[in-house]
Amino acid sequence: MKKIILALAFLTIGFTQAQILEPVKWTTSVTKISSTEYELVATATIDAKWHLYSQNVPADGPIPTTFTFKSNGKYLKKGNTLEDKGHTVNDPVFNMQIKFFENKALFKQRIKLKDKAPFKVEGTVEFMVCDDTRCLPPSEVDLVFNIK
Repeated sequence: MKKIILALAFLTIGFTQAQILEPVKWTTSVTKISSTEYELVATATIDAKWHLYSQNVPADGPIPTTFTFKSNGKYLKKGNTLEDKGHTVNDPVFNMQIKFFENKALFKQRIKLKDKAPFKVEGTVEFMVCDDTRCLPPSEVDLVFNIK
């Protein structure tokens, strides 16, 4: 009986000690370019030793960072989402040249307003992060940009 109780105690401690890894935190901001153009800025703050992959990665590589913006009739997207320079290195996990970001990454999307009233642009970002030995499954985070 003592062995069963001891085993249950270890399992309980193991489950309570387990942590959910979230090495990337996302924030949003909006920059006014002109009376009809704004720039949506998504900032990824990346924990030490982790890296976030670019929007453009080779085939058979990691899941690329992908932005999706919900259309609401109040704006038009102008071009594609731009990203920081980042680092292109021989990735030890995928054994290929891949562009990724460490510590912080900025992604910018220009929009043209069709309506002058304040509104929100809603979107999502899907991304994958790895360190030098492992990768986490792709994650999806909701983003909200307030246009004033």
